[in-house]
Formats: sequence, C-alpha cells, structure tokens
Amino acid sequence: MIEPVDRGSDHVRSLARGLSVIKAFSATSPELTLSEVARATGLTRAAARRFLLTLVDLGYVRTDGRLFALSPRVLDLGYAYLSGLSLPEMAEPHLERLVAEVHESASVAVLDGEDVVYVARVATRIMRVTINIGTRFPAHCTSMGRVLLAWLPSDELDAYLERAELPRFTPRTVTTAGALRAELERIRAQGWAMVDQELEEGLRSIAVPVRDRSGRVAAAMNISSHASRTTPESTHRDLLPPLLAAAARVEADLHAAGTAGGTTRASWRESC
Repeated sequence: MIEPVDRGSDHVRSLARGLSVIKAFSATSPELTLSEVARATGLTRAAARRFLLTLVDLGYVRTDGRLFALSPRVLDLGYAYLSGLSLPEMAEPHLERLVAEVHESASVAVLDGEDVVYVARVATRIMRVTINIGTRFPAHCTSMGRVLLAWLPSDELDAYLERAELPRFTPRTVTTAGALRAELERIRAQGWAMVDQELEEGLRSIAVPVRDRSGRVAAAMNISSHASRTTPESTHRDLLPPLLAAAARVEADLHAAGTAGGTTRASWRESC
C-alpha cells in the first residue's frame, strides 16, 4: 500500500508507485490481474493499468491480456547492485547463514604469494589464534591455503614449491614439498581440503574452492572448529555439505555480478 506521507520535494511519487507495482508480485503471487495489482498497491485501476502497461513496454512485465507477470528483465534491476559489490560484501551474508546453521566459525580467503589473506569472516567461539580481516597465515598449513594451492596452474605450483618455506607449527604440520604436493593432488581430486591441527593444536578446518565466472578458483571458504567438538569424520559428514552449499551461493552471486574479469585477487585484497 502506498503511504500518503509527504516525503519532501525530492520524493518522486510516480517512481515509488511504479516500484510498488513490481513489488506486488511474489513467489506466492507470480501472476496478478489488474484488479489484484491495484488492490495490492493501493492504486486506482486506471493508475495501476498505466504503470503495468509502461512496465510491459519496457520489458519488465509480460501479459497475456488478463494476467500480468514479471519478466526476467527485472533481474537487471539488481545487477547494478551486485556488480558494485566486492567479494567480502557478497560473501558475508552467506557466511552468516552458514555460521547460524553449523554454529562454527567460517571464513573466505584469497592467496597472496605464499600466504592466505582473510577477506571475510564470521566467528563464533574465540580460539587462541586471533583471526581478523586481513590476517595472513602460511598457505601450506591451512585448509583454505591448500585449496588455493591445489588449483594453481602447474607452473605456478611448481614455482611455489621451489621457493616456499614450510615451517612447522605443530607436530602434525606437513613440512616437505613432496608430501605437500601429494596432499594437494588428493585435494584437487576430491574437491575439498581438511587440515587437522597443523596450524594450531586443537584447530581443525575444512575448506572448499570458490570459483569465479570463468571457472577459475579465485578464493576459498572454510569452516573451522575445535578438535574437542568434532572428529575428522563428523567434520566431513556434518560440515562439508553446508559448506559446499554456501560456496555455491557465493559463486552464484559472483556469476550474476559478472565479476570474472573485473574482480581479481589483488582487488579483493585491497578491499580488506
């Protein structure tokens, strides 16, 4: 219903009414008659008809002469918003939804040289390792780092393994190039990575790739938990499916925004 409130001289009532016509359609009311649109918006039938026919002319609404429905062109109205979002802004609501579902912390990171850089994070319980936006960790001993390394082009991975130092953080840390390469091959084959207490005792995490519109793995998303609350088996069984679903939702937003060529790993780092 259109509110008859005076919103000032800058308020364009015709635009507000036109948008109210678009918002009258929903998943439960995908098709409406002229009378139903008028009733839902508070417009007169004559006004509703003018707005509907204008939207038909512009391609945002289709009609069979009696029923009206939105057309796919309405998606263009959201494209400008999505295309202006950075990866962290796109990922955050999906991380929040994921954390609410699994009750564990979740993050998104990109690769920068030999490190992963956190660009989005929603935390639950505080752990000894402090992680904020912009935090860097060595890629070789983190789940997101291994995902990002696993999908590097072969020449880039060879160069990384030749130059990278692989320091030991716990007795479990993989510290040889041969062992790390074998693990990365396994990760690429299975599509996900689990790191069990290699960065910090008690810290277990599982990560999956996030692909841009071209299919390139440009970021990774993970869930981290304490080993006292989970096992490797329960992490795989209970946390991997919702993590994959959340990554797919981020990818869908990236694809809708057309960020394949416009949003690089460097620009994501700059947005931190």
